[in-house]
Amino acid sequence: MDFGCVVMNFLAIFDQQKSAEYRFLFGMRRSLISRFLRSIQDPERFQRQSFSRILRTMHATEFGVHHGIDRRTELDAFREQIPIRSYEQLLPWLAPLVEGEKNIITRSKILSFVETSGTTAKPKHIPVTKTWAKTIQDAQSVWTMSMIHDHPMVATGKALTMVSPAVHAYTKAGLAIGSNTGRMYSKQPWWVKQNYPIPESVFGIHPSTVKQYVYLRFALQEHITSWTTANPSMLLLLCTRLQEWKDFFTKDLLHGTLREGPAEMLSDPLRSALEAKLLKMAPPFDWRPAKIWPLAVINCWKGGPAAFFLSRLRDALGGDIPIREVGITASEGYFALPLGSDWDGGVLWTQGHLMEFVDENNNCFWSWELEKGKRYRLVITTETGLVRYDLKDWIEVIGFCESTAVIRFVGKAGRFLNAVGEKLSEEQLSQAVMQACTKSATELIGFTARTQWGALPAIEFGYEGMMTESFPKALEQALCNINIEYASKRESGRMSALSLVPFSTGTYARFRRDRIKEGAPAGQIKDPIVAISEAEWERVCRASRNRD
Repeated sequence: MDFGCVVMNFLAIFDQQKSAEYRFLFGMRRSLISRFLRSIQDPERFQRQSFSRILRTMHATEFGVHHGIDRRTELDAFREQIPIRSYEQLLPWLAPLVEGEKNIITRSKILSFVETSGTTAKPKHIPVTKTWAKTIQDAQSVWTMSMIHDHPMVATGKALTMVSPAVHAYTKAGLAIGSNTGRMYSKQPWWVKQNYPIPESVFGIHPSTVKQYVYLRFALQEHITSWTTANPSMLLLLCTRLQEWKDFFTKDLLHGTLREGPAEMLSDPLRSALEAKLLKMAPPFDWRPAKIWPLAVINCWKGGPAAFFLSRLRDALGGDIPIREVGITASEGYFALPLGSDWDGGVLWTQGHLMEFVDENNNCFWSWELEKGKRYRLVITTETGLVRYDLKDWIEVIGFCESTAVIRFVGKAGRFLNAVGEKLSEEQLSQAVMQACTKSATELIGFTARTQWGALPAIEFGYEGMMTESFPKALEQALCNINIEYASKRESGRMSALSLVPFSTGTYARFRRDRIKEGAPAGQIKDPIVAISEAEWERVCRASRNRD
């Protein structure tokens, strides 16, 4: 794909919109768009500006003094004086922030904390500061305007999204702890919020089945033109819920109520408050989203393991709806955004965090030094205390937009099956499963693989769904085609054939439910494509055994 010609005339877009609210939004964002268009032409200049802004928050802190950082520190010296670290390695400086201490690693005022599940049982707490939040909001605004540019019908209806609660706990110092999606949702200006059809209180409902029912009940009475959530597996689940609960929805729609199915579990006060906002209306004849709503676009992750779910999502939607990447993002920040629905990744957001890229040989590069076709591990520095923080995300440069790299997400570093040198990644496994499903007419709900150790190691493949007789052979062949090292190990007899483990119906729904009960934000839960520990594998097996 050629990204080099993509410079859109954002400054004229707002004149084309019929919606007064959107005309106002575009008018308010003229300077932001002008700055963005300059940034993609000169990424080095804007990254150096980001570094200067971040440096001002770091000097004269305990961290800065410890590493010899002051106002005059140059970019290369910064890299030499501070090692790349994981979240756990930064905890000596980050943990005191949760206790309310100041000037430890940032001089910026901590407003709240974003909680993310990470790869361990103990959640990470990411500080939120004013300037950090603004860089993310600005990136989100550019993404939104680009989406509307490509899909003007979005402005004629409501924007359906699924987020986790903005606040679910507080620190001892009284600072809020919550999800980044909920935080972003709650901070939207009024002219954006009025296009959201779901009351904010709905996202705090427990259990998740009740929240999903209420969420869909409100959506069913609205004119929805866009649907957004990070993980496509959530969209797929909600498509399934529409079919599963259609009889309940039919009764509640006809009576303007919220009393059927999972809604029976609502408390009377909450039900009364929500029912006051409901309408009576006829149910749809076809319960697939594309038949219910005039959807102009679906927005979700498209990279890495998400591709497996995308292949099934298109059929579940019931129509050929464009699926747009939401951007290369995480709870820790915003890194790249797409400028087209056919993009598999996004152009680097150089106005935000300082970004470094580490190749497979541990050589480190700045964002203006990247090469097309190369893969790198993303390292970020923000004004919140994440200094040379290893996200453990592999990205690939797939092209350039003007002078700035366009990247796509490949997968998490360390998420490999590697018993005898096969180095099978999440992405490769997902691709092989998609190919095998298509070839064998198999329908899977989810899957998880791990290394099965023995005299001859093998890949143990657990799955939920209806598997045809030809699937195992098709998967074995697809794995060999995609990964030549795996093919070599199988051909030489150093690895045994796949070992298949059927999981019970509802396994992955229960897995997500259990993770939510443990405190993981619903919007960030990912099915474990590759289990790299016994504990991860056991989580899924436990969900399979514990049938409701």
